[in-house]
Amino acid sequence: MSEILNNLNYEILPDDYTQYDLSFKCIVIGDSGVGKSSLTNKATNNIFDDNYNATVGFEFFTFNIKINDTIIKLQIWDTCGQELYRSLITNFYRNSSLALIVYSVISERSFTNIDRWLQELRTHSNPDVKIILIGNKIDLIEQRVISKEQGELLAKKNNMNLFIETSAKAGINAQTTFVQMAYILYQDYLKYKNNDDLASDSTYKTVETTGKTIEHKKQVKSGCC
Repeated sequence: MSEILNNLNYEILPDDYTQYDLSFKCIVIGDSGVGKSSLTNKATNNIFDDNYNATVGFEFFTFNIKINDTIIKLQIWDTCGQELYRSLITNFYRNSSLALIVYSVISERSFTNIDRWLQELRTHSNPDVKIILIGNKIDLIEQRVISKEQGELLAKKNNMNLFIETSAKAGINAQTTFVQMAYILYQDYLKYKNNDDLASDSTYKTVETTGKTIEHKKQVKSGCC
């Protein structure tokens, strides 16, 4: 995947960019304290705050990127990991095109709980949702208890689309993760488009696929789904 991105023609756009061709709903899930919000904030705003408080309910971010000649808007729902809000989180699974499942490499519990998050996701989300597994906090080398090989094996075992190790604090693979998210969804869209021979309507077209909706628009105000 990294080799593909090195050869990919892309441009990251401002988060308030109002034009887009494709819009995808993405969710970020995982245990509380694994760094979901820090990773998302670092990727979208290039900000890391050591005093960042735990998310209550959810936070909303956007990530805009131009791949080739296509402008893609990722609508990112960053969810809390606290048990108190689990019933609320399941509502965000619906119509999501991609999910980031995040664990901390210094927390064995957060890694073990991936199975529960994955089961919950596949129960409440679209059957064709894309899944990326994230092992965060790799800058804390001396505290590490989960190896890269363990993460790779778990992702492969559960047929996830990608596994990435990151550090929100050091900025390692933070933005790259979101570029890869957009690329996976862009490739999926092209596959769908080629298979179904979509009509080319440059002003507005909403395409409903199995279990998800892809918005195909130009020159519209940003919003969430």
